Amino acid sequence: MRHANRSKTEYNRVMSKKKNNYSPEFKARVVMELLSGQKTLNELADQYQIAPATLSNWHKQFQERAAEVFQKGPSNKERELSERDQEIAVLQQKVGQLLIERDWLKKKSDEIFGSDGPPQMRRPRK
Repeated sequence: MRHANRSKTEYNRVMSKKKNNYSPEFKARVVMELLSGQKTLNELADQYQIAPATLSNWHKQFQERAAEVFQKGPSNKERELSERDQEIAVLQQKVGQLLIERDWLKKKSDEIFGSDGPPQMRRPRK
């Protein structure tokens, strides 16, 4: 068995390691260091305590998206965000208008019927 020499608590501690979340800035810095050629992928992975496969994936993602840096105009993602922002602004304006109309109708209703609202029609009891 592969982990036969480990105690159960040690095995649980090793197996329950939390997945690291690295910032985009950190990933970019490490990939740029890799691209400089001063250190190998394995040396950088060891230095930063990152799995070599993880660093390799970051490098691959960097290469795939490098062309976006030189793209003219906003990216598709930026366009989508802009459209969503515009839609949100229109909806917020509509909500504001509806609140104004509601408040005006409540005020007029109070002026006509009083603050208790319109009188209720009573049904005769059977």
